[in-house]
Amino acid sequence: MIRFFDVLISLIGILILLPFFLIVYLLIVFESKGGGFYLQNRVGLNGIEFKLIKFRSMRTGSDKKSLITIGNRDSRLTQMGFFIRKFKIDELPQLFNVIKGDMS
Repeated sequence: MIRFFDVLISLIGILILLPFFLIVYLLIVFESKGGGFYLQNRVGLNGIEFKLIKFRSMRTGSDKKSLITIGNRDSRLTQMGFFIRKFKIDELPQLFNVIKGDMS
């Protein structure tokens, strides 16, 4: 029953936010080189790895340079990245992880 509500709420959220997703994605792509999404390996339930989906907030390849985020003054952040992190917009694509069953 919980899985049903996870999928239902995620689908509703995605449908409502789809135009917003598109705008944010395009702003990220136009501001800096690379795609609009960032995939990060995470460990889920029972130790199973999955790819977490987020909007890209750093310059391409920045995750290879340093593993520690230096807060709001991190030079690897793009201007759009600073904005989407401030308002937690970078986390919204995780709704797709919920639909895939990676997250609840």
